[in-house]
Amino acid sequence: MITGLEDALAYSLARLPGTYAACLRAFAEAAAVAPAFSPRTMLDAGSGPAAASWAALATWGAIAEVAWLDSSAPFLDLAGRLAADGPPQLRASRRTRADLTADADLPAADLVVASYALAEIAPAALGPLVDRLWRATAGVLVLVEPGTPAGFSRLRTARAALTTAGGGLLAPCPHEGACPIAGSDWCHFRVRVPRSRDHRLAKGADAPFEDEKFAYLAVARPAVAVGPRHTRILTPPKTAKPGIEFRVCTPEGIAPRFIPRRDKPAHAQARRLDWGDVLP
Repeated sequence: MITGLEDALAYSLARLPGTYAACLRAFAEAAAVAPAFSPRTMLDAGSGPAAASWAALATWGAIAEVAWLDSSAPFLDLAGRLAADGPPQLRASRRTRADLTADADLPAADLVVASYALAEIAPAALGPLVDRLWRATAGVLVLVEPGTPAGFSRLRTARAALTTAGGGLLAPCPHEGACPIAGSDWCHFRVRVPRSRDHRLAKGADAPFEDEKFAYLAVARPAVAVGPRHTRILTPPKTAKPGIEFRVCTPEGIAPRFIPRRDKPAHAQARRLDWGDVLP
């Protein structure tokens, strides 16, 4: 529980780098499918120390207005301190202390983000919150969650509700049909995060990096121009002497793809691909 600024700082030392990296990757994938989308306003819902806002500005430089909404005063205070030497959009951000589950409309924005926030919401309140986030979205809604079965389950629930409401999936899904993930499997990805000295100390770790596993969903309003969506690599590629094998999500479902070594141009391209990338 975050009870003061020291708690917020300790949490941020441990978690902000991974959250930033996961959001940056999710935003990049959304931007690749909707390259003309250029948000001017952003709502960071459940903002915490505002890692998602920093990542959004790194992705969409046209953002001019940012709103932070969080129930924790220490988090909002810390986010403001961190922004003091940051971009002017963050220094001038609108900061509102509020409960995400309160029955009130959220501030509208071109880009709405809830990163690592749904995990703190009671299951019964998840559906109404997703609906309110979507109503606030003028352009694109991005949800980022821990890369766990529970995190994926929350996003799959949100996915079904948002596509029913007319949302178009930008990423990671290559289609808007029923999610083909079944059984004990779950859709998640990985991004490598370099650790600073303070980050290593906060984690009690020696390795100079960590792998942040995350799940995400980017959904667009019909007015957002969406380009082609491609097959998504769901697991680490398996490289062997004959070639490279991928497990991918396609509009037809989950399938294997094999790129033989003898197909030199395709194999050379495939060698550069990793878990979470699209397979042209």
